[in-house]
Amino acid sequence: MSKAPLRLRFLFHSLGLGCISSAIFLQMLVFWEISQTGIFKATEQNQTILSFEVFLAFFALIYFVYLYQKLVRSIR
Repeated sequence: MSKAPLRLRFLFHSLGLGCISSAIFLQMLVFWEISQTGIFKATEQNQTILSFEVFLAFFALIYFVYLYQKLVRSIR
């Protein structure tokens, strides 16, 4: 990704950091609801939204692995 244009790298990092930060925020909401009610139940009926959420989850995972590899390589 180091040879990609600046705008493309900016878009990649913005989307990746947005996915990771929103995942952390959603986990806080889930834990809050579990602590208040003792149970969490979430169902999504819209297939388009569910597919988009799955895509964003995979993108966040790929971005996290990318950041982890970059960190490990910088330590060497």
